[in-house]
Amino acid sequence: MSIENSPPVTRFALFPTPLGECGIAWRGDVVVGTRLPDARPSETARRLAAWTGATASEPPPVIRGAVAAMTALLEGQPVDLAFISCDLSGVEPFAARVYAATRAIPPGETRTYGAIAAQLGDKGLARNVGQALRRNPIPIIVPCHRVMGAAGKLIGFSAAGGVETKLRMLAIEGAEVGEAPGLFDDLPLVSPPRR
Repeated sequence: MSIENSPPVTRFALFPTPLGECGIAWRGDVVVGTRLPDARPSETARRLAAWTGATASEPPPVIRGAVAAMTALLEGQPVDLAFISCDLSGVEPFAARVYAATRAIPPGETRTYGAIAAQLGDKGLARNVGQALRRNPIPIIVPCHRVMGAAGKLIGFSAAGGVETKLRMLAIEGAEVGEAPGLFDDLPLVSPPRR
């Protein structure tokens, strides 16, 4: 196979945002993965490289444009990231549909897992929507932070920092959110002691 016909190599770079050093991986002009910041930039780089098989590189112009747009979004500008080309060929069809529906949520707005499931044809698939978003390969571009539990309850977020990171991202976008989960929300209900 000649060099001209060889498949593009996967590359990655880190970029500064108000949340910390995020990561982006690409092949040619197409994004194949992003990562929200871990505790240390070296950890973000290590995890993104291990997951995508990418090597560190300077981004080409198209990817620099994607980085600039994501950075602007994380600085509070209402940027639409729909122009960014992403390769989701490795995800199952249901997850791809979830990611497409999630990408359509505008900055500053939220949806529930159930609303996305209903949009996809079966409100009973809310848990499946949550599982697909937990495996989201391109956070920020697929704004899984904009998806909430029933009645706007903030539940689960697989990025470093968990729900706090989700809250911070929603606050940057100016989204109105429900209550943060309480310390004892997961405990079973009990009746008060009898006297």
